[in-house]
Amino acid sequence: MLVRDAMSTVILTVGPTHTLRQAARLMSARRVGAAVVLDGDSGIGILTERDILNSLGRGEDPDRETAGSHTTHEVVFAAPGWTLEEAAEAMTRGGFRHLVVLDHVGPVGMVSVRDIIRCWLPAHSVAVD
Repeated sequence: MLVRDAMSTVILTVGPTHTLRQAARLMSARRVGAAVVLDGDSGIGILTERDILNSLGRGEDPDRETAGSHTTHEVVFAAPGWTLEEAAEAMTRGGFRHLVVLDHVGPVGMVSVRDIIRCWLPAHSVAVD
């Protein structure tokens, strides 16, 4: 099975000037754990629930902190044609749970560990008597 089969094609995108509270509200409403941050200067980055949690844990104000200040720009991108095994290996090596999926045009999806597990479970399920 390929990344294109598992990825979500509806991507939450925020700008670098969104506050962390705004980003968190959008992520919560969309029920996603990560957002793509599009920054004209820095390019494509990712903001995750963990980034927001770490900021709050440091006592930072979510109404003053911006997505751009907490965005990871050293992003590992997946291609739609990657296998789910390749995506899982990249996530394991990098220690993260989300991959932005890019094609030659730009971001086309997001794949998470949960998406991969959802695809693998039916194929790897074991019947219990």
